[in-house]
Amino acid sequence: MAQDAELMTIIGLTGGIGSGKSAASDRFAHLGVTVVDADQVAREVVEPGRPALVEIAKHFGEAVLLASGALNRAQLREYIFANTPAGIEAKQWLEALLHPLIRQAITTQLAAINSPIPYAILVSPLLFETEQDQLTHRTLVIDCDTTIQQQRVQARDGNSLEQIAAIMASQLPREERNQRADQVITNNGSLEALYVAIDEYHQQLCDQLANSAH
Repeated sequence: MAQDAELMTIIGLTGGIGSGKSAASDRFAHLGVTVVDADQVAREVVEPGRPALVEIAKHFGEAVLLASGALNRAQLREYIFANTPAGIEAKQWLEALLHPLIRQAITTQLAAINSPIPYAILVSPLLFETEQDQLTHRTLVIDCDTTIQQQRVQARDGNSLEQIAAIMASQLPREERNQRADQVITNNGSLEALYVAIDEYHQQLCDQLANSAH
């Protein structure tokens, strides 16, 4: 029998850039857990034809659009992460437009979950910063050393250290994020080691939720 959405436990999954939260959420999905991805939702609300993209183009100009009409994310990211008054103002304007739309879409997706597994994952890089943790019952942080974060992001995205530092500065400090989490999984090692930790967490959580249901 499928789990009633109203009884579904929602686990908020987050971590700093390069921490491995995407690899973790992929592992949860592999285990059959329903995953709602805040980044994916954020992409959907600015797809061509959506009102938010029209507003963004009006505010920033056509330079933030690709020839296809889609959002030029690299251009917009470079602008809003510039450490200037204009960049800070642009980031605040964009958040005020998008965060309510993203939150509503996430809420809708969470309410629609129908799964035999007694919990689901909301993965979000800004879980605490945008108060999306209010939509969850527990929180799980994937954590790693700062140097490893930087190395992973450089290898993955080719970003400069300055760009990486600006993105990291826009997120909660590592210590605060870990303190606010109900549980922390350290991911300084291999992908296989992360999978083992996720599998153990999954089994423990399923056991806990099964016992609490009786």
